[in-house]
Amino acid sequence: MSTKGKDNGSGNGRLRGVRGGILASDDRWLERLRLELAWFTGRAALGSRGAGAILRFEHVRPRRRGGFQPLRAQEITPQFLDRAIRALKRWSYDFLGMDEVCRRAVTLPEQRRFVALTFDGAAKDLIEFAYPVLARHAVPFTVYVPTAFPDGVGEAWWLGLEQVIARESRISLMMGDKEQRFVVTDTAEKQALFSHLEGWLRSLAPADLAAAIADLCTRYRIDLAALSRQASMDWEDLAKLAADPLVTIGSATVNYPVLANMKDGAALREMTMGKAVAESAFRRDVTHFAFPFGDRTSFRRSHVVMAEEAGFTSAVSTIPGIVDAEGRTNLRALPRISWDGRVRSLRILRVLVSGVSFAPVKPTGGASGQT
Repeated sequence: MSTKGKDNGSGNGRLRGVRGGILASDDRWLERLRLELAWFTGRAALGSRGAGAILRFEHVRPRRRGGFQPLRAQEITPQFLDRAIRALKRWSYDFLGMDEVCRRAVTLPEQRRFVALTFDGAAKDLIEFAYPVLARHAVPFTVYVPTAFPDGVGEAWWLGLEQVIARESRISLMMGDKEQRFVVTDTAEKQALFSHLEGWLRSLAPADLAAAIADLCTRYRIDLAALSRQASMDWEDLAKLAADPLVTIGSATVNYPVLANMKDGAALREMTMGKAVAESAFRRDVTHFAFPFGDRTSFRRSHVVMAEEAGFTSAVSTIPGIVDAEGRTNLRALPRISWDGRVRSLRILRVLVSGVSFAPVKPTGGASGQT
């Protein structure tokens, strides 16, 4: 990948790393090897740690063709979802909604471990491809909804970025006050550019991010509004899910911003407004929250406190880990296992949900603590 223009803090040359803390390829291979070895040594079958695990997914849809798929890690197929649920049942896990997860997290350990299935972003493929599998298995699950998206006004800027890079080999955009130009000639260079620009966009305040992605999409004739609406469930889809007693509806703010890039007052408004809109739409209390993106750089300890102030019983992150019993895990900074869709090994799934690959949970000191 070649670049032109001043550095502007963005760096030149080939860059590595992807969204949401997914590891670069070499590190990902080593981590996969470590987890496979944990299974072959019997650690997952013979021992476990914590009370249970919360699994996080984003997209469930048939596998797509094409080499450039920078968001592949956030996708699983309906077939894999079916295999995973069957395996978890075979391993005698209890499937829980988030209300019961919170109860298990503060009471004495129970004999059986639990797993909770959660889905972020309210993607359209959830109702099309995931829900038939989940309903057939009659397992509870939780959907975290950023309410601007079913309203048709949310911006899935990462999809716009993906479309631009997929279509173009020469890309220019304003980064700060400088014009930057990139030439990408193959899939690896496109992936590197996506990772670079996605990280830069995520570092911006919401208004600056909106201006930057609007500039990029306008230059390359990407209809971001239509793209975002097409990718998201509408209120009718969500009403169908909400009518199912096995489905818990949670909130993920209004616009799905990086809370750490906002002033505290604006961040609290995002949280409280998302809750209020969802409660009005579904005519029920919405007591569970997901931090947008949810990694360690996307929210701060102050946001954990805000989750309590906003009236949420729980708040989930994407910081990897397991949930312990007897109040040792902060309910408003719950860890989750974000499943990497490039991995299809049930052996790795068993190791992860067993908790043996994670460090022991340290007791929290109160609502403001983070796991």
